[in-house]
Order: sequence, then C-alpha cells, then structure tokens
Amino acid sequence: MPDIDIDFADRAHVLKLLKHVDASLDGTSKKHNTGVYCTSIPYNPVTGISTMNYKEAEDRGYFKIDFLNVSIYEGVKSKKHLTKLLETEPLWELLLEDDFSNKLFHVNGHGSILRQMKPTSIEQLAAVLAMIRPGKRYLIGKEWTTVMPEIWTKPENDEYYFKKAHAIAYAHVIVVQMNLICEQLV
Repeated sequence: MPDIDIDFADRAHVLKLLKHVDASLDGTSKKHNTGVYCTSIPYNPVTGISTMNYKEAEDRGYFKIDFLNVSIYEGVKSKKHLTKLLETEPLWELLLEDDFSNKLFHVNGHGSILRQMKPTSIEQLAAVLAMIRPGKRYLIGKEWTTVMPEIWTKPENDEYYFKKAHAIAYAHVIVVQMNLICEQLV
C-alpha cells in the first residue's frame, strides 16, 4: 500500500472541508496523529475515530492519508511565492552553519553530518536526510559517487530508512524554508 503524506500550514482548515474518519492507533480511542480516511471505514460515531487500528485497516484494504502540519508554509504568501521559493537556488553553504541549520525542518541538530557531506543539490540534501536514519548511517562521510547508488536501496537488516519520495519532498521543503529565512533577512 502506498504511503501518502500531504503537507499543510494548518491541516484543520482542510479537514473542515473534507468528509473523513480519523485513523486509530489502537482500534479504540487513541487517535492517530495525522492519519485520516476519506473513504467509508467502520468508525465510532461518538469519537469519529476508526474502530480498527491503522495497520489492521491497511491489511483490510483501507487507504490512510497523512495530513501533516508543516508550519514553515505559514510564511508562504501564495502559489506564485511558493514557486519562486522552490525555483530559487538556496545558499547551500548556509547548511554548514549550525546557527542556520538548527532552524531547519528535519536537519536541525545534524550539523556535523551536513558539514561532512556538504550537500549542494536537492538530491544530495535528500540523501543526507536518508543518512540521518539508522538504515543508511553507514554512508555518512563517504564520497557522493559511493552514496548515490546505495542510498535508496532497502536495507537488508530492516532498519528504519527514508524512501526516496519522502526524502526528495522534505528536501524541497527545506529549500523553501532556507529561502524564506533568507528572504526575511533582506
């Protein structure tokens, strides 16, 4: 089953517009932090939460979508502004400064990895995001020519790793955030 995450500045605004059932972590009253079903699924009419946990629901063919709050989008003024932020080449060298990188989504606290790897593209930044996870830590400090052929392969030992689609998407979010921060300084 595919894993779909959709980012919003405030997910509550969108959820008010959609008929949905909140996913459950335990099949009773423990609501999943982000998961919802936009299709018919058994649910408790009092709580509005699915009557089966999200893993059981997936096994039965129900499709969960994660609606995520990503607060950095609050600074985006319009679709045109977002496009500009995405298309502007960021100042990649800022990733090497802890004062800057510690303000960023998903890479805060990982300045040493950023300084070792020195990413200069979306693909390399995505690879760094993958290296932060246990399944790909062994690649930290290796040359990009070694990293890139291995980074997106599933680890044999079932350790947690980032899939390419998630890492690329989050790398784009980081570029947006980098450019927003720089824009606000001007």
